[in-house]
Amino acid sequence: MFRCGLDYRRCRWIMPLLLLFAIIFDIIAIAAQSGWIQNRDNNHYSSMWKECRSLGDESECSSLMGDSWAQAVAALMIIGLILLIIAFIVSVSTMCSSVDEDSVNGFVGVGVLLFIVGILQFIGLIIYPVNFNTRIFEGEYEYTWAYGFGWGATIICFGASFIFCCLTRCISKINGDEKVDFCISS
Repeated sequence: MFRCGLDYRRCRWIMPLLLLFAIIFDIIAIAAQSGWIQNRDNNHYSSMWKECRSLGDESECSSLMGDSWAQAVAALMIIGLILLIIAFIVSVSTMCSSVDEDSVNGFVGVGVLLFIVGILQFIGLIIYPVNFNTRIFEGEYEYTWAYGFGWGATIICFGASFIFCCLTRCISKINGDEKVDFCISS
């Protein structure tokens, strides 16, 4: 027998799991030493924290934290990560307890926190390449996987914020009080 439907009770585990992935992606993006951007020859790369140039066998690295735009990017990404961790803790406590009408505030609160995280990280991920272009001398540059992980975390935060706000309509289905709606049943 084949049945296809949406079981809302799975949201109890899927939503906090998505936020855990966003936290992991953010940590990878913030802690990456290999750089967010590099040229095709791999002799010039820059992470969120430092910029390195290879001159033959030697490598010359300098900190980006002397520039105000780099400090702003670091602050936005770290504040976003802290708020994301808070949202994860609130979502786990809200989802693991019995979901009732009082939990609606928890869902909306997590949704708002995630939207704020998305905005902060979006701004940081836009400021970085715009201001890094002043440091590029010549050649072609590519964004690396670490920068992509930052965007991945931001996209997850935006999507999860809307889902958390929409979950307020489905409290009885999340608790299992209502029957699962099957789209296809044979």
